[in-house]
Amino acid sequence: MSWLILFLAGLFEMGWAIGLKYSEGFTRIWPSVWTAVSMLISVVLLGLAMKNLPVGTAYAVWVGVGAVGTVILGVYLFGDPINLPRIISMGLIVAGIIGLKLASPD
Repeated sequence: MSWLILFLAGLFEMGWAIGLKYSEGFTRIWPSVWTAVSMLISVVLLGLAMKNLPVGTAYAVWVGVGAVGTVILGVYLFGDPINLPRIISMGLIVAGIIGLKLASPD
């Protein structure tokens, strides 16, 4: 259950990262509200996951899920560049997440 909570925390991390772009420096109210709510939910879920997972593993997976997801959403929503080095880099992050999961005692 902790891994599912951690994955959801990573999804909300993606939400606040993308929300930052839409908030335009916190000058737009509803994107700013979504960003703040997503931040809070993401951190609360991370804290819950850390009750049963090692802190380093939980934090690294949280950041990794958020980073890879945000890159993918950036390409899809904002036309961010995508090229082979970026794809390889995302693959390395995913490999690290999988490695941490496999090496985790829980």
